[in-house]
Amino acid sequence: MQAVILTAGEGTRMRPLTLTRPKTMLPVAGKPILQYSVDALRDNGVHDIVMITGYHEEAVRSHFGDGSGSGVNITYVRQEERLGTAHAIGQASELIDDEFIVLNGDIITDPGLMGDLIGSYHERKPETLMVLREVPDPSSFGVVKVEGDRVREIIEKPGPDAGAGNLINTGIYVFSPAVFDYIERTPLSRRGEYEITDTIMMQVRDDLPVRAIISDRDWIDVGRPWELLEASERLMKDLEDSVEGDVEDGVTIHGPVAIGEGTIIRSGTYIQGPVYIGRNCDIGPNSYLRAHTCIGDGVSIGNAVEVKNSIIMDGTNINHLSYVGDSVIGMNCNIAAGTNIANLRFDDGPVRMVVKDDVVETGRRKLGAVFGDGVKTGINSSFNPGVKVGKDSCIGAGCVISRDVPSDRLVILRQEHTTMEYR
Repeated sequence: MQAVILTAGEGTRMRPLTLTRPKTMLPVAGKPILQYSVDALRDNGVHDIVMITGYHEEAVRSHFGDGSGSGVNITYVRQEERLGTAHAIGQASELIDDEFIVLNGDIITDPGLMGDLIGSYHERKPETLMVLREVPDPSSFGVVKVEGDRVREIIEKPGPDAGAGNLINTGIYVFSPAVFDYIERTPLSRRGEYEITDTIMMQVRDDLPVRAIISDRDWIDVGRPWELLEASERLMKDLEDSVEGDVEDGVTIHGPVAIGEGTIIRSGTYIQGPVYIGRNCDIGPNSYLRAHTCIGDGVSIGNAVEVKNSIIMDGTNINHLSYVGDSVIGMNCNIAAGTNIANLRFDDGPVRMVVKDDVVETGRRKLGAVFGDGVKTGINSSFNPGVKVGKDSCIGAGCVISRDVPSDRLVILRQEHTTMEYR
């Protein structure tokens, strides 16, 4: 069996993190989201993978290459115009000659789900097989109505009071190559895209055997910045101890910790696992790394820095006497001495964040900041819960940031100075 992974989109709800990479390449628990799909397919015997790329495809190609480093064979097809999921899948038609799995590259699943899917397909041999999941609130997903295991209707984002049921489409399918004929005849949707759900409904109306399996295995849809933290929290519960770097005398470690090759953990540092630390990092002395912190490669964390439940991407420096709580910090940022990122509102209410110009309740009581790549902060700067700072922006010394800062901006503190004669 072959596989097609869709990884052409940007992920606009993840901005500013996706200004420099596709959403599928954002890190969760030490590796890109997309890596989890590749690993799950490989572990279930699927080694021939087609990746449909587009936005910042160089990030995908640079990480995976030909796939040999992940134990698979990867072929890339660029979707020049992103015209919907059916259009994206159709780009792979010349490379597919067998039944094939399709999945969105921005989801993380239990690897066992791939095994369930493949086994069910071989047992029932439908024309199309969908993976469904039961959720309490299906209003933001596509809902699927079934009779027995036959798919009868797919309703896109029906709203909370539509009475459409609570079985959602996970975006994981198995198709026969015959689906490409239906894709060619799929009309434009009201959104102006060619939707694979419309393709499937054409098969349903033609009374082809379109079947579903309902899975309760782990399935994580990572769509907004704080969901990176939630995914990391869930996945790091299974972190295994692995120390390849240098841990000096006087370091205290509780719980599972993974430390990459070339990393040094300096004396006085206290690590409360699970914590993941990448390669060639310099941590401490006297730093405090709290549970579910995930640190990329080449990161420097200085003296008396506390990092709690955060994702710190490659090449970032967090200098002495700083606090970073429940935050996502992009690549190559420089967090100056005395920077504080708050993660708790005065009223203890859920933190709000702006997503695509809408203020959204995150549901998280503790949530700090989201920094794009290349952000620099000045000494003693402070950030209120839920703010975002765009890529390559600079925040001056002593500033208090209470609302989002766009990319490529300089924020400075205006203040009056009084000069007096000193005797």
